[in-house]
Amino acid sequence: MATARRRVDVKEGKAALDAWLEAARSPSDAPLPRPVLATAVRYTLEEVTARAPGNSVEVRVPPFGVTQCVEGPRHTRGTPPNVIECDAATWLAMVTGGLAWADAVEAGKVAASGLRADLSALLPL
Repeated sequence: MATARRRVDVKEGKAALDAWLEAARSPSDAPLPRPVLATAVRYTLEEVTARAPGNSVEVRVPPFGVTQCVEGPRHTRGTPPNVIECDAATWLAMVTGGLAWADAVEAGKVAASGLRADLSALLPL
């Protein structure tokens, strides 16, 4: 299987993720700059794809990014049968271990449809 193509430099991605973690832990009300948030999301989406290559599950974190991952039947047209969607804060909390997959789904913070739409074995990164 081909290696996942990276669009986000790994060092920049890790720095953006570290900045998000620091902002999440800090009591400051100052929002994280949008480009930093976008880089953190895109980097972690690429990381999920690198760790679980495939095309059977589509992970959406609007408006920042989308990826296909997890081995299985390839989706080619229309709405994919296995879709996961959440906001950036929820996604980053799950990939960093601040929020468990099951808790996020139960709380309605993640929309997951399809038999393969479960990233609990991959998260946190």
